[in-house]
Amino acid sequence: MDAQELIVVLTQGIRAFTWANGVMIAAGSLLIYLAIVRGYEPLLLLPIGAGCIFANLGMSAYVDGTWLATIYAFGIETELFPLLIFIGVGAMIDFRPLLAQPRLVLMGAAGQVGIYITLLLAVLLGFEMKEAAAIGVIGAIDGPTAIFVATQLAPHLLGPIAVAAYSYMSLIPIIQPPLMRLLTTPTERRVRMEYAPRPVSRAAVLIFPVATTIFVSLLAPAAAPLIASLMLGNLLREALVVERLSLAAQHEIANISTLFLGLAIGATMTADRFLYSPLTGFQWQTLMVLALGLFAFVMDTVAGLLFGKFMYFVSRRKINPLIGACGISAFPMAGRLAAQVAQEEDYSNFLLMHAMGANTAGQLGSVVAGGLLLALVTGIGIA
Repeated sequence: MDAQELIVVLTQGIRAFTWANGVMIAAGSLLIYLAIVRGYEPLLLLPIGAGCIFANLGMSAYVDGTWLATIYAFGIETELFPLLIFIGVGAMIDFRPLLAQPRLVLMGAAGQVGIYITLLLAVLLGFEMKEAAAIGVIGAIDGPTAIFVATQLAPHLLGPIAVAAYSYMSLIPIIQPPLMRLLTTPTERRVRMEYAPRPVSRAAVLIFPVATTIFVSLLAPAAAPLIASLMLGNLLREALVVERLSLAAQHEIANISTLFLGLAIGATMTADRFLYSPLTGFQWQTLMVLALGLFAFVMDTVAGLLFGKFMYFVSRRKINPLIGACGISAFPMAGRLAAQVAQEEDYSNFLLMHAMGANTAGQLGSVVAGGLLLALVTGIGIA
């Protein structure tokens, strides 16, 4: 190898590096900053940011033979990582507040309305139906479900959809409280809901995950993997005979899957697909996905609060409309936040158990909504 050939080899990486790669590395660094300094969803934003940096240094998920491409093929294309995370989520959820107050399931249904509003808006803005459906699911603020749906309907949009879903989850404390205060009155926020629910038997908490899996799988077969993994985790929790498996699902399995999921998502955030391509120019589509995702989140929260106000009047002022904002899937953050806003008006108003019941209903609602979208969009052969 002569000197000229040696120089070509040694400068290969530098010559392939573009200004767009530099911007994406800065974006990845920003995600790491938000994770470490601001504490925004660090378990996911940190590996996503790292994966973004790696992807723009020649190790993307789209380059055969790279370690991130292997992780992507193993856990994202097979949809394994979201399902493993759902097992862990299920092992952390206590469905007793929901079982004790079944009417709260309506809050979980109302909290998904923004998904369908955003789908229609995305179609009007020029997105294909599959892309629009994948974008709409961002509104549920359920990362695993958003990734599961995007992988099947719009894998080329997986990066921005996943980043939007998890970023907006970290921004819930900033986005939701102003909406709660805007759409409810101080009188409504001070409503006390007595917590004297019917007792929930051990048989009920054991039958619930099995019955729910059967019901949802028959109603929306496309959602069967999601609901099955979520309910498997919950069954491990409630069985009380496999504590090691329950703890492993909550900790080791969930943590490892989260790490690899974040890296794989970041590995899709290459400059040419996320920001600028010499062939197609600026990727305005990415910015539109982020904006529509935020719109979907806001619409889900607004729909939940409006339905909460409806329940407030129907129940003759016995239901605090704040729990309507918990109908999204961000468990347990949304539930805790609603309880916090209620206590700002009346410190002795304890809304947490009701809010958690609505929040677990939102977790189920997002899975069903994602499954229904998959069934409707793929079942009727829409492009």
